[in-house]
Amino acid sequence: MRRGRLGQNRPGWNAALAGPGLPRLWLLSDTRRLPDPRPVAASLPPGSAVLARDLDPALLPSLAALARRRRLVLMVAGDGRAALAHGAGLHLPDRRPAKGLLPLLLARRSGRRVLLSVAAHGRAGLARARRLGADLVLLSPVFPTASHPGAPALGPLRWAALARRAGRPVIALGGVTPKSSRRLPPVAWGWAAIGALMGGGGHPQELLPRGHSVSRMSRFAPLRDGRPQSA
Repeated sequence: MRRGRLGQNRPGWNAALAGPGLPRLWLLSDTRRLPDPRPVAASLPPGSAVLARDLDPALLPSLAALARRRRLVLMVAGDGRAALAHGAGLHLPDRRPAKGLLPLLLARRSGRRVLLSVAAHGRAGLARARRLGADLVLLSPVFPTASHPGAPALGPLRWAALARRAGRPVIALGGVTPKSSRRLPPVAWGWAAIGALMGGGGHPQELLPRGHSVSRMSRFAPLRDGRPQSA
């Protein structure tokens, strides 16, 4: 196998984790709307992902323990060393610096199967994902979102055009609800949300539209010590 710079091994992304290996439903923490994702995460179906963004570091150990018990995939935003320490994957925010990226890329290059996701808002983010050999992309905002009121949305057509250029599975983020998810193009591997997974007191799996491919939830067992476990 020809090797280039870190993250640029061929194939560029971890094809072995595609198919049932990548989560389709993602819960995101948020400093304003969901600073503690543990109660919502406890009701997610196995195989779902929890993305810890701007999380109080004191909550991360208990969130990691919850993810192991519930067979969830924990992703840590912007801190590769924290991700490795908690048996989690790493999510790289767009337009924001990340720390500890080199140790995580070295772990991946050595064969440790640690998930890497990248946030993107356009072509530059997609190019970054390709350059780093990311496993998947969170592309946003597909619809107008409460997290960024007034920000222009890509819309389903432009979102789909960008997603087809990613060369890896793409998660739809931004204003996704059970109703709006019916407008997601088939190229969407899954979707991520905050409010849609909090509202109504219903079980998150019940919030998924049955007719959409995202409803066929991944049953992938979560990462433990950075490695996928059999169900």
